[in-house]
Amino acid sequence: MRGNQTRVTEFILLGLQLHAEMEVFLFWIFSLFYAFSLLANGMILGLIWLNSRLHTPMYFFLSHLAVIDISYASNSVPKMLANLGNQKKLISFTPCIMQTFLYLNFAHTECLILVVMSYDRYVAICHPLQYTVIMSWRVCTALAIASWAFGFVVALVHVILLLRLPFSGPRGVNHLFCEILSVLKLACADTWINEVVIFTACVFLLVVPLCLMLVSYTHILLAILRIQSGEGRRKAFFTCSSHLCVVGFFFGIAMVVYMAPDSNQREEQQKILSLFYGLFNPLLNPLIYSLRNAQVKSAFYRALQKQRAK
Repeated sequence: MRGNQTRVTEFILLGLQLHAEMEVFLFWIFSLFYAFSLLANGMILGLIWLNSRLHTPMYFFLSHLAVIDISYASNSVPKMLANLGNQKKLISFTPCIMQTFLYLNFAHTECLILVVMSYDRYVAICHPLQYTVIMSWRVCTALAIASWAFGFVVALVHVILLLRLPFSGPRGVNHLFCEILSVLKLACADTWINEVVIFTACVFLLVVPLCLMLVSYTHILLAILRIQSGEGRRKAFFTCSSHLCVVGFFFGIAMVVYMAPDSNQREEQQKILSLFYGLFNPLLNPLIYSLRNAQVKSAFYRALQKQRAK
């Protein structure tokens, strides 16, 4: 019977299923968020590239985070915006699978880059004398390459397991983009292997990294409490707490989406939570990690002064 089935060639992205007026309103709101996230992350990349004072391990990893945020948003938001103004909301099979692969790749890589960044801050604050030795450029490059490579491999495993499944029945993806769990629900076969692999990946890419970051930031906070200057202690604590908020949102939402028990109500919640990764997180990261930083601000002001001098 499987031989007589016709394979699905395109899916329908059901999206938020709102009134036309609300979709137009959301189109402009999402467009603004997307434009600002591209502008903020692009500015961070430009400042790091042009200013030699920012050629340090911390900003090296921040530049990778900016690339990931631009790529992640650009993978899903343009199609999301196009669907808000389109009644058909169609996406072909191959672009859908490619969208799934890319968003998994960028999400996995961001998890690992955030872990590396927390380790970098741990070494800088808790072992400042050994910082240049421990976080050498060779080590930084190796950590960045390993993060990208591991994210790529894990995403590739998910997609290979996804492609082995037959899709010949329903076509409606109940999501804003081709999210892997929503696509799996359309498969005309048992998906338990895929679900086990997704859960295992969540343990190694969400739970374990989160525990490592909590350990790093615990040591950092203990080191901050030993700072004699009250002003220095407040600045360091404020910076670490804001970083922890971003990390908590990123990993917490991912755990709710991929590790919580499944339900019909949770499908609608997933759509809303996915907006955090596509729209808010790419804008939040540069604001928290970079644009509030004194070195980045001074680099920005110097760039403005040079431009005015011309």
